Amino acid sequence: MEMFLILMTVGLFSVAVFGVLLLASTRPPEPAPRQPELLLKVPSRFFADDRVPRSPQAVPIEVLLLQIERHVRLEQAAAEAFRDMPTPETLWAATVSPLVH
Repeated sequence: MEMFLILMTVGLFSVAVFGVLLLASTRPPEPAPRQPELLLKVPSRFFADDRVPRSPQAVPIEVLLLQIERHVRLEQAAAEAFRDMPTPETLWAATVSPLVH
């Protein structure tokens, strides 16, 4: 008889827990708080800062490509140096490239 009462109590408790979870999952989501229209009209400046002077000159794409190619060649040379003689010094040695990865 005691085992039956324990099983009934555990069963009713689990039904109550699952009922609460079901009610919580089927409840409609709360509406998002409305932002004041003044904030919606202000432009976002996350990536831009008006205080920083902008460079009027554009860098030609060829210059950028040459810098990237030089960086890749230097990184490959560093990798080959590590492959030929793997030591902690060659693993953590900085390359001559001005670009930082």
